[in-house]
Amino acid sequence: MSKNIKSIDIPLPATATIPVFADNAKTVLERRYLKKNEQGEVQEEPWEMLWRVARTIAGADALYRPEQPLDKLARQFYEMMARRDFLPNSPTLMNAGRVLGQLSACFVLPVEDSMESIFEAIKQTALIHKSGGGTGFSFSRIRPRNDVVHSTKGVSSGPISFMNVFDGATETIKQGGTRRGANMAILRVDHPDIMDFIKVKADLGLLNNFNLSVAITDNFMQAVANNEDYDLLNPRNNEVVARKSATKVFRQIVKQAWLSGEPGIVFIDRINADNPTPAVGAIESTNPCGEQPLLPHESCNLGSLNLSHMVKDGKVDFAKLKEIVELSVHFLDNVVDVNHYPLPIIEKTTKENRKIGLGVMGFADMLIQLGRPYSSPEAVKTAEEVMGFIDRTAGDASSRLAEKRGSFPNFKKSIYAVGPDSRPMRNATRTTIAPTGTISLLAGCSSGVEPLFAVAFVRRVMDNDEFFEVNPLFAELAEEQGFYSKDLLKKIAEQGSVQGIEEIPRKYRRIFETAHDITPKNHIDIQAAFQKHTNNAVSKTINFGHLATEDDVMEAYQLAYSLGCKGVTIYRDGCRDNQVLNIGKTDKKPGKEGERLIKRDRPRRLNGSTYQMTTGCGPMYVTINEDDDHQVFELFNTVGKAGGCAASQCEAIGRLVSLAWRSGMPPEPVVKQLIGISCHKPAGFGNNRVVSCADAIAQAIRQHLEKTNGCKDASLQGETMFGACPECGGVIEHEGGCCICHACGYSECA
Repeated sequence: MSKNIKSIDIPLPATATIPVFADNAKTVLERRYLKKNEQGEVQEEPWEMLWRVARTIAGADALYRPEQPLDKLARQFYEMMARRDFLPNSPTLMNAGRVLGQLSACFVLPVEDSMESIFEAIKQTALIHKSGGGTGFSFSRIRPRNDVVHSTKGVSSGPISFMNVFDGATETIKQGGTRRGANMAILRVDHPDIMDFIKVKADLGLLNNFNLSVAITDNFMQAVANNEDYDLLNPRNNEVVARKSATKVFRQIVKQAWLSGEPGIVFIDRINADNPTPAVGAIESTNPCGEQPLLPHESCNLGSLNLSHMVKDGKVDFAKLKEIVELSVHFLDNVVDVNHYPLPIIEKTTKENRKIGLGVMGFADMLIQLGRPYSSPEAVKTAEEVMGFIDRTAGDASSRLAEKRGSFPNFKKSIYAVGPDSRPMRNATRTTIAPTGTISLLAGCSSGVEPLFAVAFVRRVMDNDEFFEVNPLFAELAEEQGFYSKDLLKKIAEQGSVQGIEEIPRKYRRIFETAHDITPKNHIDIQAAFQKHTNNAVSKTINFGHLATEDDVMEAYQLAYSLGCKGVTIYRDGCRDNQVLNIGKTDKKPGKEGERLIKRDRPRRLNGSTYQMTTGCGPMYVTINEDDDHQVFELFNTVGKAGGCAASQCEAIGRLVSLAWRSGMPPEPVVKQLIGISCHKPAGFGNNRVVSCADAIAQAIRQHLEKTNGCKDASLQGETMFGACPECGGVIEHEGGCCICHACGYSECA
């Protein structure tokens, strides 16, 4: 932070708004955001946090108008946040006005084709993750596997081997931190190792700290359209080393995304077509959720407008929206100056372009208030109209700031310095649609530009009590119209949707659509509508039903490309078999009517193996017995000298697993249901990490299957983020290219 930035040490006026947060939002604030002492005791109230942030960010104005008092601006920033009309990204809320002071969420680091560059990037990654940021990388410059290394006369191990080193470093760093390290790995589609990259997460035990995306070029998409081959280029010398069928590669991307949700795709040429500073350098990567393309060593700070607060008398309140956009641009530009950057080169590069990313949350809530279904043409029109207004207003606000403070230093190398429409510009980019899982929970609105996650769902608290979390707009409407009841909420929570529930009038069922009620095309139409008026990119998950085909996914990718999207992330419901949903049911194929399972009698003698596992409750011994046909038959387990709940729960699991196996169920579904379940006493690190007794049982079964089959089953490997929330056990939902728990605010990408 500059020495010229004043510290505004004034009390909050008595007339200020005191924010009211829901119970789950209070829990998230206490766990993640509010100051704590060395004993972990919370030392500030939510309003104090917001006042701390407002005073700190307003202090940057001292650089440009030192004679002006800053208390008025601090109050404006505070009121905007306290009324939850706008919230900045999580690092700003957590760290502004505190010792760490690192306020950016997004970073991109360069990875060149040398050991020096690779391990320098790993060191820089560690410092960024320590400060609470996420990192994106392009590994496209690293020479392919088995390519020549002249200095040693050996051969290269390729980009994927080095990605594993980054992943291991992140795993180590996050063990001692409060925020997960999040990474994005991008590889160009014309890299010789592209097929290995596409398939790498077929083994779910690999690269758990990475999101993967393929950088797809316009030439590649043209080759797909024409069913042609395309060139693979060695990045060491840019020579063509092979040609490959574009259709075959595209189908492999589609297949793997259909199977597991990864890799995503980014349309890298389209991203660079909108690069505001092409003379400075080309964009090769994005942040972990894909919405923020950045140059090497650039960072970006984000914030989101609450669109649910921008409706008045059944219409969009453009006057209020204009006021909040202008104040938000001022706020985010100040963050660039106040920020404590983790590395000097990041501070230099960031301040040369001063990129900010103003986005939105609560779009689904806005549509409900306007009476427009998410899947309707009116919703698409609303998205274009609202985001177009935000983008124009943000551009005008940035231009006015430039007149007072000067344009960003690289302005003369930018697209704004040429042409008949040239004008001063303070920020190289102004708008980004980010995932807002945690801050939208604080704001009490829907996430980003996603449809509703659910109208009602069950939330479990620490003592296993259950209560219904219901969309406040639905609760208000249902009470007004006289059809609100606890039985109705239970039915909605079980079904995961209001569709088909006769107690709810059809016109309201239509308005309260959820993510699984609409088609992938509806998702893409909304993403494309926002992308038309967004400088950077739009983070959005395209949801598919369980029975969707690979061709359905391929059509969605092609539609997204044709409509001008900059990237796509898809998720097919239940594609990772250990996904645990507590809303609705996956549309799986039914069994034969009248089919009945028969439990086999136990022989007097069985052979088996015993596996020792280390758990947070002590050593566990898992015995798996097989029948004469070498099929698993029963499972016993004991947990050290543990008694009480731990022992009884483990015995119960063993009995139920044995019953399932004796009734003919194969072992794999048991592993997939138990693996990754978390408790408050995990044990071990990395590949040896056991997150609960249930997880230990699953890992023992997996080891037994590997021993008897002589190979690993990739579908059973490792802890994934596609099951129960690791913090509260709630449902993990896929939104904005990330994994979010709506019950407690947990975010994989935080």
